[in-house]
Amino acid sequence: MLENLAKNEPEKYETFWGQFGAVIKEGPIEDHGNKERVAKLLRFASTLADTDKQDVALEDYISRMKEGQEKIYYVTADSFAAAKNSPHLEIFRKKGIEVLLLSDRIDEWLVSNLDEFDGKHLQSVAKGDLDLGELEKEEDKAAQEEVNKDFEAVLKQIKDVLGDKVSDVRLSHRLTESPACLVADVYGMSLNMERIMKDAGQLMGMGRKPIFEINPTHPLVVRMKAEQDDARFADLTHILFDQAILSEGGQLDDPAAFVHKLNGLLQGLLN
Repeated sequence: MLENLAKNEPEKYETFWGQFGAVIKEGPIEDHGNKERVAKLLRFASTLADTDKQDVALEDYISRMKEGQEKIYYVTADSFAAAKNSPHLEIFRKKGIEVLLLSDRIDEWLVSNLDEFDGKHLQSVAKGDLDLGELEKEEDKAAQEEVNKDFEAVLKQIKDVLGDKVSDVRLSHRLTESPACLVADVYGMSLNMERIMKDAGQLMGMGRKPIFEINPTHPLVVRMKAEQDDARFADLTHILFDQAILSEGGQLDDPAAFVHKLNGLLQGLLN
């Protein structure tokens, strides 16, 4: 009945989805035998319209995929605004690649149980190394390798400053405008999922440390690379790291320290 409604009476299905969509999203989690059929009924918001209206079917997404695109990309966040404005979307927006914007709390469990649809892997844009496959040009890869060599010392210095706050520090190929972002391990839970589990008191301090990525073309990162004063370099590093946490919708452990470092940086610019 629902399949018929979705196909032949989309306006009525839209009304139904508005009321019961979150319940339907439990289908692939609870009913593995009908996972594929239920997945066809799912609707999501995406960067195509950039609105919070959930009207994109996975079949529609696949029909619009770029030539050479092999995966269904998505981002999860605790609000639609956070998902829409996620720095992880920057390279995808630049290349015109559609990304699903998932902000319902159930979405985290949904994508952990629905890892593919119609032979296409569902891939978080905020986990693991960014691999755009055939969508990435060879000259881009060569340029990235050259920049990696140039920033080796800076990456090591940032890692020394942040210590056990991060599992790794590397250059980002997903950022075009933001100076930095946090990325989860490819096999780990997303940072949003970690926050949900912490709020529920179920993580018990077992979350993995994030990967800190910096944008080598951003003026702040370029300025940091040239910084000779170790204390100032450390302050800049902590400011970028805390900004990355905030852009993910996270909360800082010590907001006062962040404000103090930021004010010090601003005072230096005004002097």
